[in-house]
Amino acid sequence: MAFERVCAVDDVAGDSAHAVTVGDLDVAVARDGDDFYAIEDLCSHAAVALSEGEVEDCHIECWLHGSLFDLKTGAPTGLPATEPVATYPVEVRGSDVYVDVATTLNGVTPS
Repeated sequence: MAFERVCAVDDVAGDSAHAVTVGDLDVAVARDGDDFYAIEDLCSHAAVALSEGEVEDCHIECWLHGSLFDLKTGAPTGLPATEPVATYPVEVRGSDVYVDVATTLNGVTPS
């Protein structure tokens, strides 16, 4: 695994997401309570940034049409989205957040 530092823990407010770019991939680093997740920052339904949506109960909601995605699996859990988005391994090391975009946790190829 090739983890890269993407942001500080404090950059991601509680129950929200923070947009980062790793290489040529846009990633939303989401925080649900004390847990951190990394998910492709592109809604599979409307191609808008998921990082602008709300985070709650281990889900992120697309701000445009309300699609919901599971932060652990990338699976759509609320319409209109029907296709999953890529999820990535995350590590919190001290006050920094690291993501490995070379590995997808769910086998989905990023758009």
